[in-house]
Amino acid sequence: MSAAGQSGDIVGCPECGRRNRVPAAADGRPRCGNCEAPLPWIAEATDDDFAEIAEKGPPYVLVDLWAAWCGPCRMVSPALEQIATEMAGRIKLVKVDIDRSPGLSARFGVQAVPTLLILDRGKVIARRTGAAPAPALRAWVEQTVR
Repeated sequence: MSAAGQSGDIVGCPECGRRNRVPAAADGRPRCGNCEAPLPWIAEATDDDFAEIAEKGPPYVLVDLWAAWCGPCRMVSPALEQIATEMAGRIKLVKVDIDRSPGLSARFGVQAVPTLLILDRGKVIARRTGAAPAPALRAWVEQTVR
């Protein structure tokens, strides 16, 4: 397993509050070690590790292609993280800084940011460009991953 799969962020369980380490890449879906509730899965990826982190399935992967200089990207990010928390076990949020990952930017034809993709086992099944209010983003994700 690569370094991306070995390290992980510490995430609080939405159900019991216990802190759990969630790796960027793993088989299956992360669950709380205490209560077994699904955990939010939020990871960062680059050109080098995107395949390992985002293209395995399940769950569905919501890809946020963003840039540090983009104001709308900074506005959308908290909403996406909230959606990933509320839909824990159903989606994984993968954030990609396009300035640090020009290969992925080219691969997905990014012409504006934020660009959001939903992947099912590495295949793009939905795409959205630009900022939107949290309820609109949630509705888009929920309609896509039914």
